[in-house]
Amino acid sequence: MGAQWKAKHKDVAANAKGRLFGKLAKEIMVAARSGADPASNARLRLVVEQARKVSMPKDTLDRAIKKGAGLTGESVHFEHVIYEGFAPHQVPVMVECLTDNVNRTAPQMRVLFRKGQLGTSGSVAWDFDHLGMIEAAPATAGADAEVAAIEAGAQDLEPGEEEGTTLFLTAPTDLDLVSKALPDQGFNVLSAKLGYKPKNPVDPASLSAEQLEEVEAFLAAIDANDDVQNVYAGLAG
Repeated sequence: MGAQWKAKHKDVAANAKGRLFGKLAKEIMVAARSGADPASNARLRLVVEQARKVSMPKDTLDRAIKKGAGLTGESVHFEHVIYEGFAPHQVPVMVECLTDNVNRTAPQMRVLFRKGQLGTSGSVAWDFDHLGMIEAAPATAGADAEVAAIEAGAQDLEPGEEEGTTLFLTAPTDLDLVSKALPDQGFNVLSAKLGYKPKNPVDPASLSAEQLEEVEAFLAAIDANDDVQNVYAGLAG
């Protein structure tokens, strides 16, 4: 599982669009601190492209950029915090948060992890690789993902979440470079971000249907928290 965990049930996923816009707006505001022009701000450019791909309203997008860049006179400060631990049945989990109040987020995470186990810093991170993750689809007939990965400088590749797409994995520092190079290799970039890939994922087949349902419910509850940006679970597939 190279990309982050996502709700699999259609009814849950359908209700997630508003939360997705909220999460993207936070990322845009944080990225815009380094400048409001995507052309000269690589981090902002990547998240703006992602927001456009999911049809974020232009007014919402522009407002987030201006707010983050300090052009509205409002003070914005989000702290990046990572919580580590285990879901039920010892499935490792990394939870990325952007919060304006750690004193609110920390106790919420403790409550959410009661059905699992909240760990200390580094207790789970060693079992994940921190990588750039680029999901892309072929733009031209005959585009070869393996050749594209080599030519663009990606470290590895695997099937993407959507049918026909490829997830290109890069060193964190190469994310923007590879994102820019892939179109020349016949691929359209759908999303590009930093994330965590489990080194030793748990095989879902080793869990009963009831146990897997408990893990999914745990992950869904964490993902629904307003301060949570991404949830990375050590589950294969």
